[in-house]
Parts: sequence; C-alpha cells; structure tokens
Amino acid sequence: MSRIGRKEIIVPNNIEITINPPEILVKGERGKLSYSISELIEVQAKNKIIKLTTKNTTPKAQAIHGLSRSIINNMIQGVSKGFEKKLIIQGVGYRSQMEGRNLILNMGYSHPVIIKPPDSINIKVENNVNILISGINKEQVGQIAATIRSVRPPEPYKGKGIRYENEIVKRKVGKAGK
Repeated sequence: MSRIGRKEIIVPNNIEITINPPEILVKGERGKLSYSISELIEVQAKNKIIKLTTKNTTPKAQAIHGLSRSIINNMIQGVSKGFEKKLIIQGVGYRSQMEGRNLILNMGYSHPVIIKPPDSINIKVENNVNILISGINKEQVGQIAATIRSVRPPEPYKGKGIRYENEIVKRKVGKAGK
C-alpha cells in the first residue's frame, strides 16, 4: 500500500473543495483546478480533511493511490500559495526578454527562440538573465520551465546555458587540464 496515499490532506480554511465522483474541484484565492479521479480510488472528505483509499489491492490501484493524493495536495497548494520556478541564463550574449506574453530567448542560435506560455502561467524576466515562472498548476509550471531549459541546457565545460536556480552543474576539465 502507498505510504504517500495513506497520508491525510488537511485543507486550509480559505479553500473550497467539491467532490463529484469522478471529479474533484478545488477553488481558492488564486483560481480553481479540477482533477478526474480514477474509479479505483475512493475519496472521503470530513471536517476539512481529505482521505483517499483504494477499492482493491491491484498494483495499478496502489500506484494511482499515491499519485492521486499528490495531485490533489498540489492542487490545494497551488490555489492557496501557487508555484514558481526560477531559471538563470549564463553565457556571454545570452539573454531573454518579454514581448507581450511571449518569452523571446537569444541563445546564440541564428534566430531568436519564441516560447508562448499557456494563459494560466505568468513569466517575468529580470535583468535579461533571470526568468521567473509562476502559476497555480505545478505540472504546467514545471513543464514550461523544462521547455525553456531545453533551449540551451547547461554544458559541463564552461557552464553556459539555462539552469534552474539551485541546480549544480558538474564541471569537467577540458583538454588543457591533463
């Protein structure tokens, strides 16, 4: 049985949850999110506490048990606090800028790379090298951050590229280091 799935979810006072199987709707001060629950999972809500249980003990049900709990917990965190990721651009001549809602990256290619975020994601650029991605859906925030990073991932010799804020890039010694 999933250890994560067995944990109870405590709902803050400012969050409203509606459970209409097979869907759960979470409303908060930042917006609303919904998730379609598998028929293998049963959801009970009592006194601002949500508990998930499996209907049977198949491996698929046990796998979905922890996943569903994590997704519902992330939805509650997203509509109350939100999620954000910070990317840092390193390298001479590498820069980014906003044009409307689109992010334009100049990363040493012959053309600028344009990234169009979904409506629920906000992107801010500070000093042309710091990119802040925020939103209420953790999956979308992480996916947009990964898409931006994939334009020019950090390389191991000089460390140039786009990296997450606390990412550690293992540096290699070049041919002069022998």
